[in-house]
Amino acid sequence: MRLTSKGRYAVTAMLDLAFHSQLKPVTLIDIAARQTISLSYLEQLFARLRRANLVKGVRGPGGGYSLCSNPSDISIADIVAAVGERIDATKCGGDANCQKHHACLTHDLWMELGEHIKVYLEKITLADLLIKNNVQKIAEMQDQEAQQVVEVRNYAELMNERQ
Repeated sequence: MRLTSKGRYAVTAMLDLAFHSQLKPVTLIDIAARQTISLSYLEQLFARLRRANLVKGVRGPGGGYSLCSNPSDISIADIVAAVGERIDATKCGGDANCQKHHACLTHDLWMELGEHIKVYLEKITLADLLIKNNVQKIAEMQDQEAQQVVEVRNYAELMNERQ
């Protein structure tokens, strides 16, 4: 299967957004800090997610991003497709030209595997992931770590100002 970092990061960022945007919009800077994903990469991903109507931007003070739909209405397959990832386990991209312009012996096997993966990811929603105890624990730990980074950064800036 060819799920690149683009698809993985998009799912991770959307799950972070679903977890944290329940009270207010979430900034990409906050997601980047918690998930250790570059801000510029997140901006590219969120442009695609916005075009797919999965997220919406909120401008102004207290702005950021929020989900366009309920987490139970957003499947993992929707997210992966929104960022241009194909769920494909074949070598040929499903074109059946794996071996000298013909299908290879195992082409149908890999096509069926790709279809099973697609069906599986269509069944899982952000809401399904949000209720997992492990996801909640990890998100809370990431919040604490990100807050510590902010505190260290603020302390360093204060010390620099005093010099």
